[in-house]
Amino acid sequence: MTQPPRNSTAPPGPEPEPGRGLPTMPSVPPQPGQPALLASPPTHAGHSATAPVSPGPAVAPPRRTAFAEGVDRVRAAATTEPGRLRIIGAVLALLVVSFGAVTAWQATERASAADDVLHNSQPLSSAAADIYRSLADANTAASSGFLAGGQETKASRDRYEKDIRTAAAKLVTAANNSEPGSPSAETIAELNRLLPEYKGLIERARANNRQGYPLGGAYLRYANDTMQTEMLPAAEELYTSENARLRGDYANATPYPWAAIALGVVVLAALAWAQHRNYRRTNRLLNHGLVAATAATTVVLLWLVVGHAVARAGLNDSYDHGVRSLNVLHDARIASLKARGNENLTLVSRGAETVEVEPGEFQDKFDVAYEESMRDLSDGLTRARGLADDRSGEQPVRAAMGNMDVWQERHQQARAADDAGDYQAALDKVIGTRSDEPTGECFDNVDANLDTALQHEQREFQQAARDGRGAMTGLPLGAAVLAVLGAAGAVLGIGRRLSEYR
Repeated sequence: MTQPPRNSTAPPGPEPEPGRGLPTMPSVPPQPGQPALLASPPTHAGHSATAPVSPGPAVAPPRRTAFAEGVDRVRAAATTEPGRLRIIGAVLALLVVSFGAVTAWQATERASAADDVLHNSQPLSSAAADIYRSLADANTAASSGFLAGGQETKASRDRYEKDIRTAAAKLVTAANNSEPGSPSAETIAELNRLLPEYKGLIERARANNRQGYPLGGAYLRYANDTMQTEMLPAAEELYTSENARLRGDYANATPYPWAAIALGVVVLAALAWAQHRNYRRTNRLLNHGLVAATAATTVVLLWLVVGHAVARAGLNDSYDHGVRSLNVLHDARIASLKARGNENLTLVSRGAETVEVEPGEFQDKFDVAYEESMRDLSDGLTRARGLADDRSGEQPVRAAMGNMDVWQERHQQARAADDAGDYQAALDKVIGTRSDEPTGECFDNVDANLDTALQHEQREFQQAARDGRGAMTGLPLGAAVLAVLGAAGAVLGIGRRLSEYR
């Protein structure tokens, strides 16, 4: 019997087709609990071997952000009606709460500015005007007492002392209400420094004058120069600064709250859309929660619009018929005080100081200043009469104009006597020691008329400003409470619809 050859060579088989390799065994996927097997390069021709290979590290999928996952959840929820309702409810609640917050914020800002107008800036503006008036009146009383010499009356002396005390007290009040380091604080500090110096100069002038020394006139002119060139300009700067602050408070209190109004309209439109959508899908006319939210939003919006309109009208009225009139009357009173002081100093200087009014023509410096102040007084009274809106405000202004005309007539008589060399007659015509018709009487009447007009306008300002401030009382708190109730109504209204899907 013939035996096949004993060798390891595989029996001959059919030749592989050109371009094809040797046949391979099908791969078997790794079984659980067994190591994976990978094909290894053949060791002999026609044979392949396998060896165990350890698995590589697993590659984790990229981690998604919380925002992306939230977007996916919202997108998935938006595909169902309950999800859409939840989104609508959240948006409506957010809009209503935002409207209440913006309304409360803007109403609070305007109410605070209106309160500053009534209790802070306007009183400080009046206090600054009182500082100016007190200083100017003290200077006038000092010059009148100097002209009287040893015959200075107790009333004149008391008036000077009262004006100095008033100016000092008003400076303390202004200092307490001014911001540290501000221009107003620096001006107040400068006035506090100059006031004792001025008072010392006046006392030296009086002491020398009573002893008959001509040096008293020099001290008085130096004191007047300190008042006119340093103290009154500083007081006027303080008055101007406080007026600017007052106008700023008005500018903050009167603008319409457009942001809150616009947001309120958007909220009402969103609530109307939500109710219309609910009607189309359920054929139900009203949703109680959404109706409550709409009612709360409407109340807040109407309260805001009407309340601010009333407040704006009151504040504008307080400015037009209060602050403007007060400013004009303050300016007129200051002009009358300047005129009186210059009239007195004309007799004190006796032509020692002159100014050139035209080329080659010189006139007494204080008499020229008197004429300028009287023109300012006339212009101020004319404007004040035009601003007066009732008989109580117009009557004292008309009386002041009549007294001003008489004052000018008597002043001309005094100047005529002085120019004729009759100094005593001119002095009597001015301070009234031997005359029944002195200019001082006219000045006192003008000052009293202006004081009456100022008190009337101050009352009108306070009444109008209180009405304007009161129109916004409770609005910030009311808007916040109603907004919370409106948001709760919107959420409950949407929740009622969601309960139908459970």
